[in-house]
Amino acid sequence: MLENAYYQHDLLFVANQNFLPWQQLENKSILITGATGLIGSFLTDVLMFRNKCFGSNITIYALSRNFEYAQVRFQNYRDNSLFHYIHQNIIEKIQLSHKVDFIIHAASNAYPASYAADPVGTIKSNLWGMDNLLDYGLKQRVERILYISSGEVYGEGNGKNFTETYSGYVNCLDSRSCYPSGKLVAETLCASYIDQYSMDVVIARPCHIYGPTLTDSDNRAFAQFIRNVLTKKEVVLKSKGEQYRSYCYVADCVSALLLILLKGEKGNAYNIANKQSNVTIAELAETIAQIGGQTVVFRLPSGEEQKGYSLISRAVLDAEKLEKLGWQAYYTLTAGMERTMQILLENNL
Repeated sequence: MLENAYYQHDLLFVANQNFLPWQQLENKSILITGATGLIGSFLTDVLMFRNKCFGSNITIYALSRNFEYAQVRFQNYRDNSLFHYIHQNIIEKIQLSHKVDFIIHAASNAYPASYAADPVGTIKSNLWGMDNLLDYGLKQRVERILYISSGEVYGEGNGKNFTETYSGYVNCLDSRSCYPSGKLVAETLCASYIDQYSMDVVIARPCHIYGPTLTDSDNRAFAQFIRNVLTKKEVVLKSKGEQYRSYCYVADCVSALLLILLKGEKGNAYNIANKQSNVTIAELAETIAQIGGQTVVFRLPSGEEQKGYSLISRAVLDAEKLEKLGWQAYYTLTAGMERTMQILLENNL
């Protein structure tokens, strides 16, 4: 993927953003958890690209639990002295003896199948993983931790766009709430470490993020739609598709994350969403199908699939607070999806 011209352009786009104070990362070290995930892997590539093209000398500690996939995904960095892979599950104590300057916590069970099949593991990984990182960060006196939470913490709203101060309804007795509730408690744990130990933590709340760095196990709607199109199949919609959501391309998301890390205010949360990419799931399916010359069909979901579905009818995030820091989304939904499919197609998905 790294050699793909479209992907290289995306990396350069983020690595060359002038609203980012890159000098703050020069000669620093960063621990990235969930480094093989959709967001974590693109973030890792951007920082390594920054090292290669701009001489930033950023040391990366990439942590993930999937050793085999990581060996393939990061094979270009095996002999790079600025890249170090850590094979570990985040719910275990951090096995890193080196001091790091920053931590970006991107590890989580982020797929609907995980919520349905392993709700206990999902909520534990969110809470225990955050606790392990905060404890490690406290002992090692890291400069700052960026926690990548989720827009799902807002729950069911009142029909308005979600700002960072909003709090909606989450049914804590529904096991599907393992994900939003776990994220919400982890945020409160961050706030508690800030209050009790004066730690420097900032929080990002991304909307639905998509891009070519999706993994084989990603079973979110957009990933399924894209795989169908790339294999010349109909796009299968397993609901009426009326849920209204915010979407954002991974390159825009990562530029936002770096801005929050470097310029966000301690103890604050920031929404990440592209205000030009608010659509229903049915509209998302149609967009992807049209790009690939396919049609959309409806089929009933299985009971197991339904267990992982979010019941939130409208989840539109207001990113004005982030935009005031200088961030703007660049990729439209159509452009982002076209790039995603082109990169995956050329890399033989």
